[in-house]
Amino acid sequence: MMRSLLYFLLLYVTVATSQTTLPSLPLATLEGTTTTLPQVCRAPDTLYVVAFWATWCAPCINELDEWNEVLAQWKKDLSVEIIAVSTDDARTQKRVKPLVSGKEWSYTVLLDTNQDVKRSLSISTIPYVVVVKNGKIVHVQNGYVPGNEDAFYKTLKKL
Repeated sequence: MMRSLLYFLLLYVTVATSQTTLPSLPLATLEGTTTTLPQVCRAPDTLYVVAFWATWCAPCINELDEWNEVLAQWKKDLSVEIIAVSTDDARTQKRVKPLVSGKEWSYTVLLDTNQDVKRSLSISTIPYVVVVKNGKIVHVQNGYVPGNEDAFYKTLKKL
């Protein structure tokens, strides 16, 4: 019980910072165009799960794999979209597109190659997840616990 509580306290954090909206900084798409998170996360009453990850981060990839398996089920009850924002730098950025193609993830992948968005949200470690609804950050989750997609889904349903 105490270990579970410790995991919860260390890994899952609700929004407690002054950052309540997404920064309007440029992000590249895999197709080579430019967009911003506010442009992508603009449908009313839709939950946008914005996951910051990198190709070298095994927990990040595991989390995104798990979500890819359950996303169709989640969409039966919720208006939810997943946006995966790669924080790979110039050295590892070339690995993103082949990895995403191989994984066949069913969600939008964006590139934060200069880590400007990551810095603007004061993200120090990944995986890091920001849930946005109606342009506002409504939940933040830092870290990954294997098999926790059901608990995360329950959190989304409450938002």
